[in-house]
Amino acid sequence: MKVYLVGIGMGNPDTMTVQALHAIEKSDCLIGAKRMLDSIAGEKPRFFCCDANEIAGYLEQHLEYHAVAVLLSGDVGFYSGTKRLTEVLVNHDVELICGVSSVQYLCAKRQLSWEDAAFVSLHGRQQNLLAAVLQHKKTFVLTGGENTPASLCTLLTESGLGDTTVTVGERLSYPEEKITTSFAKELVDQNFAPLSAMLVENFSANRDYQTHGISDEEFIRADVPMTKQEIRHLAVEQLKIKEDDIVYDVGAGTGSVSIEIAKRCPGCKVYAIEKNPAAVELICQNIKRFSSHNVLVTPGQAPQALQELPAPDKVFIGGSSGELTDIFQTILNKNPKTEFVITAVSLETIAQVTQCIKNFCLQADITQISSARTRKLGSYHMFTGQNPVMIFSCRAE
Repeated sequence: MKVYLVGIGMGNPDTMTVQALHAIEKSDCLIGAKRMLDSIAGEKPRFFCCDANEIAGYLEQHLEYHAVAVLLSGDVGFYSGTKRLTEVLVNHDVELICGVSSVQYLCAKRQLSWEDAAFVSLHGRQQNLLAAVLQHKKTFVLTGGENTPASLCTLLTESGLGDTTVTVGERLSYPEEKITTSFAKELVDQNFAPLSAMLVENFSANRDYQTHGISDEEFIRADVPMTKQEIRHLAVEQLKIKEDDIVYDVGAGTGSVSIEIAKRCPGCKVYAIEKNPAAVELICQNIKRFSSHNVLVTPGQAPQALQELPAPDKVFIGGSSGELTDIFQTILNKNPKTEFVITAVSLETIAQVTQCIKNFCLQADITQISSARTRKLGSYHMFTGQNPVMIFSCRAE
């Protein structure tokens, strides 16, 4: 059976290509969402369905059809059901027919090119909008569900990105089409169609910014303890953070490690866990200072504060308040393959970490770091030694 997977554009027949119209004309049956099929005139048999497995089953039950057109919104290659359909229709002669996507349409309305844009879909899925906006001058977003244009503009505004330019496209291509352009902070209270397209323009985006180490002096510190830069840089390196990793920073202090991780890998999500209210406030200030909006502050003491967090991939522990065993147990219950990096200065903490490695049967690489910094003494510059620090890098055997 010939199966056409047809991108029908925005939904208005005027946005369909001639090739798409020819495929529909040659088909004995049309399949797709009701709103899509309703836009097609004629009396051909219709099957209202969007589920790939159900469509495959329907075709097996109707072998009398020589050709069928499955209608898909926008373009077949842009957040489309095409990928799943091609997997389940391997026994059919499948042909893909491209269409006009919402990103093409909306950018044309704004008279903007889109080859340099980032693409985020929050319609039935989770992606890191803030990371995309921070790194790209243009970010195209598909909204849906609880991720409405207004809620996303609220997120941008609360994250210090309220001055980004946001364009919201509603009912694109239809007579009631509406396109609104303003600052994110000015759209937080407006009502938009749930299934809208958004374009976020961040003229201060810095896609090429990567850090291999932020100096201690750049952080707002007050009297809160902070992992020193020589140790912090090596600890973050040993975590080997990847895109989409979920990371805990337990005993986050000023948030220096959290921010170092967040700047190194903007696509990851970092939970900064800290029990000291004054330190929590400093973390929030440093997040704004470095625009590290993928750092999420979690006030409270571990392990209790970890209970409701998603399972981590990587964990840095800079302070445990004597609860190290329970912290390990809580985290390993969430994900037995979690990888840890722990810093220890006191003999007592070193002993606790060593015992946890044995108790939980972990592999460990251990490094001791001793460093010294210069200070001026009269006309001379002298070295002042820093406390030796043990860095434990641990993972399941």
